[in-house]
Amino acid sequence: MESNIDVIEGLEKQDSKSGSGTWLTWKDLWVTVADDGNSRVGKEPLAILKGLTGYAEPGEVLVVMGPSGCGKSVLLDALAGRCGSNMSHSGQILVNGRKQVLAFGNSAYVAQDNTLMATLTVKEAIHYSALLQLPESMLKSEKLARAEMAINKMGLQDCSNNLIGGRTIRSISGGQKRRVSICIEILTRPQLLFLDEPTSGLDSAASYHIMSYIINLAKQEGITVISSLHQPCSEVFDLFHKLCLLSYGKLVYFGLASAAPKFFSLNGFPIPIMRNPSDHYLRIINRDFELDVEGKVSSENAINSLVQFYKTSEAHKQVQERISMICQHEGAKLEKGSKASIITLSLLLTKRSLVNMYRDPGYYRLRFAIYVGICLGLGSLFYGFDNSYGSIQPRISMLVYVSGFLTFMAIGGFPSFVEDMKIFERERLNGHYGVGVYVISNTLSSIPYLLILSIIPGAITYYLTGLQRGFDNFICFALLLFASMTMVESMMMIVASIVPDFLMGIITGSGIQGLMMLACGFFRLPNDLPKVFWKYPLYYISFGTYVNQGFYKNEFEGLVFYDNNTQGAQRMITGEEVLKYTLQVQTSHSKWVDVAILLGMVVLYRLVFFIIIKVAELRHKLSHNRLSKNKVNCTE
Repeated sequence: MESNIDVIEGLEKQDSKSGSGTWLTWKDLWVTVADDGNSRVGKEPLAILKGLTGYAEPGEVLVVMGPSGCGKSVLLDALAGRCGSNMSHSGQILVNGRKQVLAFGNSAYVAQDNTLMATLTVKEAIHYSALLQLPESMLKSEKLARAEMAINKMGLQDCSNNLIGGRTIRSISGGQKRRVSICIEILTRPQLLFLDEPTSGLDSAASYHIMSYIINLAKQEGITVISSLHQPCSEVFDLFHKLCLLSYGKLVYFGLASAAPKFFSLNGFPIPIMRNPSDHYLRIINRDFELDVEGKVSSENAINSLVQFYKTSEAHKQVQERISMICQHEGAKLEKGSKASIITLSLLLTKRSLVNMYRDPGYYRLRFAIYVGICLGLGSLFYGFDNSYGSIQPRISMLVYVSGFLTFMAIGGFPSFVEDMKIFERERLNGHYGVGVYVISNTLSSIPYLLILSIIPGAITYYLTGLQRGFDNFICFALLLFASMTMVESMMMIVASIVPDFLMGIITGSGIQGLMMLACGFFRLPNDLPKVFWKYPLYYISFGTYVNQGFYKNEFEGLVFYDNNTQGAQRMITGEEVLKYTLQVQTSHSKWVDVAILLGMVVLYRLVFFIIIKVAELRHKLSHNRLSKNKVNCTE
């Protein structure tokens, strides 16, 4: 271990550089998970991390290792301020010797899951990320040049024009997706870089090259890198500076990776000849399988022996001294990085979303094909309405089918909404953009496609069935269809933000829409609806009410129907009488008011969507700003 003089010299050297390095320390860190109401009903809070102490310094890579479930990812989440709302933590986490919140530009996090936009090519995904993340002061050519350099360094040049692929599209491999995820987050050259299983899905050669690049980048840029790894090969393991070994939340070893063999040898667990050190360590500290370790002691006893030995070792003492020295030498406060302006971010996200919606068949393309087929069927089934009494009921049935089925089909985009939400969550947590920008861009990008879905299939139905020929009548018909589909999409976006599961979300959305349809005034006329719940308030808050009323008024106002089967004087009934007595429609306001109400509901639902995401974001921030002073009683 280095002496205290070396520590001070190292700290001063980092501060002397332009863009001084970042020192991260944590002391007596506990993380507990509360009762989640499902898997741990009625149980005490469970400790995931148990009194961990350590540090990470600029220009070096600290690797966190341990068996599955030992708390590697939880440690990274705690240090990066990403623990879930059901988790609480205590202890001291300092950045450059002071308490401060990590933000965009000074830290980046590569999660274990590859959450990427499947419809973009590798080059497009990285280019868009560079334009979104890098500051407005940089020229576009400079941003794209940095993106191209990252692509080349990550060995992605051969697949740069391939689609990333995902749920419905197959393209690049899982290892290539992993490299794309890393590439996106290192574009800003963050001062702190968290990598959760960066070599997952990579072969040994790719793992070596990627980790070599990250380590060289850390040295050149003075980046502090903390990475969790499950089981690196020996060549990759030899690259690391510091090693943190965890076993079920307990700290087994922290120190130089090169000093770990001596530590295990002193405890009676020397590394056998020709064995990968990481394999040896993980075999000893894994208690899931009750096997004798080296034929001497059980796994449980070996772990406890190592934990106790480390607490009394010179390595532990030197870690404490180094943390003390780092905290005494208080460094600069991390500044939040700059990025593109809100207008630029909105335009970029809108453009990216337009591309995604066009290429993803699940968003609008498949729905458009089904709409055209259904509307052709409606046109042939109700072809050429005349003005007889007998055409009244078919007109009503056709209009209700259009308002019901075509809007109901909007729930088909729910899986794509969920994928979008996952990408948004990753990019929001990494500070690429905010909630408002996402809601604006998502709304703007959907408008052209929804207009196409409203106008083309709507025109097929409208003119084949022989509805009123006035141009303003068709415009109103298309606007009502557009507003109702946008309304349902807005509702499904709200559901996606609350129920991020494909099946449960579709069932929930279908149930809500089915309830709205029951109260819209067709299956039971408005005056016949039970007053409690169905009439007040559901009839008035159901968007189906205003869609149907708008369709009815748009079609029946100004028409006259004749009964040609009566003998003698010909009977006739006006469209206004049909509205008033047959359909019980409120004629106190015009059809354009119904259009305006629907558009207002769209705005309201989008605002609710924004509020839900914003509240979740604020709750997440509050949960991580709350650091208890004392340890929580917990079960081990």
